[in-house]
Amino acid sequence: MLLFVLFVGAFGVEENTEHCEMLGNPEFPLLSKDGDITIGGAFSIHSQISKPSLSFTDVPEALTCSRIQLREFRFVQTMIFAIQEINNSSSLLPNISIGYKIFDSCGSTLPSTRAVMDLMNGQETTLGETCSSQSSVHAIIGASESSSTIVMLQSSGIFQIPVISHFATCACLSNRKKYPSFFRTIPSDYYQSRALAKLVKHFGWKWVGAVRSDNDYGNNGMATFIKAANQEGVCIEYSEAISRTDASGQIAKVVKMIQRGSARVLVAFVAQGEMEVLLDEALKQNLTGLQWVGSESWITAGHLATKRYSGILIGTLGFTIRKTKITGLREFLLQVKPGQDPHNNLLREFWEATFGCSFQSDLYGQALCSGSEILEEIKNPFTDVSELRISSNVYKAVYAVAHAMHNMLKCGEVLNRQCIWKKDFEPKQVVKHLQTVNFTLQSGERVYFDRNGDPAATYELVNWQRNQAGDTVFVAVGSYDASLPNEKQFIMNGINTTWAGGSLKRPVSVCSESCPPGFRQAVIKGKPICCFSCIACAAGEITNSSNSAECSRCPLEYWSNQDYSQCVPKVIEFLSYGETMGALLTAFSLFGASLTLAVLCVFFRFRHTPLVKASNSELSFLLLFSLTLCFLCSLTFIGQPTELSCMLRHTAFGITFALCMSCILAKTIAVVMAFKAKRPSNTVPQCSALLQRTNVLSSTLLQVLVCVLWLTLAPPFPYKNSAHTTERIILECNVGSPIGFWAVLGYIGLLALMCFILAFLARKLPDNFNEAKFITFSMLIFCAVWATFIPAYVSSPGKFTVAVEIFAILASSFGLLFCIFAPKCYILLLRPERNTKKHMMRRNQSK
Repeated sequence: MLLFVLFVGAFGVEENTEHCEMLGNPEFPLLSKDGDITIGGAFSIHSQISKPSLSFTDVPEALTCSRIQLREFRFVQTMIFAIQEINNSSSLLPNISIGYKIFDSCGSTLPSTRAVMDLMNGQETTLGETCSSQSSVHAIIGASESSSTIVMLQSSGIFQIPVISHFATCACLSNRKKYPSFFRTIPSDYYQSRALAKLVKHFGWKWVGAVRSDNDYGNNGMATFIKAANQEGVCIEYSEAISRTDASGQIAKVVKMIQRGSARVLVAFVAQGEMEVLLDEALKQNLTGLQWVGSESWITAGHLATKRYSGILIGTLGFTIRKTKITGLREFLLQVKPGQDPHNNLLREFWEATFGCSFQSDLYGQALCSGSEILEEIKNPFTDVSELRISSNVYKAVYAVAHAMHNMLKCGEVLNRQCIWKKDFEPKQVVKHLQTVNFTLQSGERVYFDRNGDPAATYELVNWQRNQAGDTVFVAVGSYDASLPNEKQFIMNGINTTWAGGSLKRPVSVCSESCPPGFRQAVIKGKPICCFSCIACAAGEITNSSNSAECSRCPLEYWSNQDYSQCVPKVIEFLSYGETMGALLTAFSLFGASLTLAVLCVFFRFRHTPLVKASNSELSFLLLFSLTLCFLCSLTFIGQPTELSCMLRHTAFGITFALCMSCILAKTIAVVMAFKAKRPSNTVPQCSALLQRTNVLSSTLLQVLVCVLWLTLAPPFPYKNSAHTTERIILECNVGSPIGFWAVLGYIGLLALMCFILAFLARKLPDNFNEAKFITFSMLIFCAVWATFIPAYVSSPGKFTVAVEIFAILASSFGLLFCIFAPKCYILLLRPERNTKKHMMRRNQSK
């Protein structure tokens, strides 16, 4: 059965030829210890793998791993420390010992496949006589990469052997259907990617570059980040993939792409191996001036925070898991030395890498290692326990397995508080109990897994800053907790004022400069939404903030200011006394009223003369009085309309002109009747005063009745008109009832038409002074003015409508005044010899 899995894992991950190479020269396990329970470990202890040529004619050379990673070796020793601590505990698995088998996955899928095979099968690498169905380990801690972990799960998952990763963050591993036996003590990249998107948005970086590892970790993490970034309004200028096994020319192309890009922020979702080769090439090409945003894989890697890379990475931001303290770990690490196992090549290699010496005396230029060097004097990623983040995950993973086994073996539930040992138990039982573990470490941190095998997603935001000594330190400047409501998940605390320790200015990374208030963004065809041009808002629209996607229309009674950044109240327009037009019309109105009063005074002064008597003095005085009111009623049309002024202006106009027309009609009837008399002795007959008064009163009262009905049913009212002009409000009087308005005008027109017809018929009566002729002229002017008024009134905009109406009132009033009274005043004042009864009674000589 396990042999079948061997081939399935090999063909499912790498080429079969390369897999056979690994089988040819195994060096597993690197570290091991026997125990009742055995926990397997797979760590990327080495970072480089040899790639021998495949000629297919010679036996291929075995793949070898090199370049030890001291940080990963610390993870290995943390696992051993946790196991030793549990073995010494009397409360956790009291009578059960834990052993371990630790293998090197070399950070690659092929060695990871071999590691999981050896963990399940044991160290036997050839076909033996027997093949046990029982795995040699009860749980596996690892691996340090998502791709390596997936490869291991493809084999171990068939037998439901639990795998607990301390560093595999790919969101794809949360799929319980595909990976039912997988757990991890580090949050899924689903949350980290979203946190990075919120971070980028927080600082206004809407135009960023992206580089990722070309594996499950980088590809899945970057895909989630790009999706979340798009939701936050952040655009990706480019997204490049690299692998540490790529040729140097390929890495150089990626760095050139980054240099040519306009984005000043680079999101690096890469593993440590890819980050190292990327930084080496960045140094060659002098890549500077970028704001790096990193993933948890390398953001707290101490060996990258050296002066070699400080010029590139200072100011870097990124999320990582919270750091903790593991009591006793540093003392345990300082005890590691080759003397613990003189035949262990890994311990010898670690010692040589740490002290720069060699246990082989024939190596030129290197000191000879004695094995007694003092490890405490060395400061490197192995001895540095100030940033215990991933190491803490290894520690938690070991304890999670121990607590699951403790519960499964029912330790402490019997009287002697011993575990009930079961020699043969299925791995799925361990998986079942791992799913329900819930315990608290000595540090106070609670450990548990959700239904997908993931821990709680909490991160710490770190910033790479320089301390006073010039060294790069990781400063916590914020946090992210996915369990909180969306608006409270991301918290900052001081990065805005202490950017990169005060050594850098806060960078700006946008595709297009910010659109100021008053402008909106217009997407440029063929480019991302973050690339836009700024277009000024249209009249009546505003944007009161920068980078607005749309302009908002102002409310009905508001308009945009000159900058299109605020809605201000529209200018309310009406014909006022203060403006030139209003002042001129007011002057003409007062002049007309004064002139009419002057004529009235003249008539009063000569009231006993024949001319005034012949003109029917009572009707003349009443006509002059009504003309005075006609001139004055035009003043009601000037000024801000109110409810009272709107009702007054139209009714006053209608009644005064009706009174005026009634007087003229009465005078016209009197003239016609006088000149139609048959006997010469009755040439200037006086019409009955009662009949004239009745005529004037009845004609005027009819107009008053129309006005009362109009005011009662639908009176005029102030109205804010926004239809004619969009940027101003025309404050005018709405007539209320159009029927009432046109009835008033129509009645005046009817009276004027009757006056005109009667006067026209009497225009040629034989007399030296024929008043009908002057009335005809006045009515002709009156009708012409008001006939012109109607189309002008309808078509005039805004306050000019009122001006046209006032002009019509004044023009018709002046026409009546001059046509009817000017000839009489001329005789009264300049030709008094004609003001005699004889002259008045004399017929026209031409007749």
